[in-house]
Amino acid sequence: MTADAVRPPLPPFTEESALAKVRAAEDAWNSRDPERVALAYTEDSVWRNRDRFLSGRAEIRAFLADKWRRELDYRLRKELWAYTGNRISVRFEYEWHDTAGQWWRSHGNEQWEFDPDGLMRRREASINDVSIAASERRLVG
Repeated sequence: MTADAVRPPLPPFTEESALAKVRAAEDAWNSRDPERVALAYTEDSVWRNRDRFLSGRAEIRAFLADKWRRELDYRLRKELWAYTGNRISVRFEYEWHDTAGQWWRSHGNEQWEFDPDGLMRRREASINDVSIAASERRLVG
């Protein structure tokens, strides 16, 4: 593996390094850049996202590009829930609107597993959506 494929912080995680990993993920996802986000995953990473099962960076990249074409003005907050060894669990919420202008708040939990180089090799996400009025948004700016 090349040096540019290493993604610190590396496991085993401490509270400080797990928090740093969560902040890095939040920043990347808020960029809404599928390429940037996909580079945090192993080439053969496996995902469960709601009812979708993905395998590999190419599928992840395509999924994210499609996601952000539909979920406009996406804004995300992640919170560290737990960590141990090479695993981190987060809870999150994000807000977005569809092309009709309806705002949504999506709540969920993720379980992450990392390889020794700090790349995520497994992501399991459970997510629920709630329609909200624009005036109910909490994740502005």
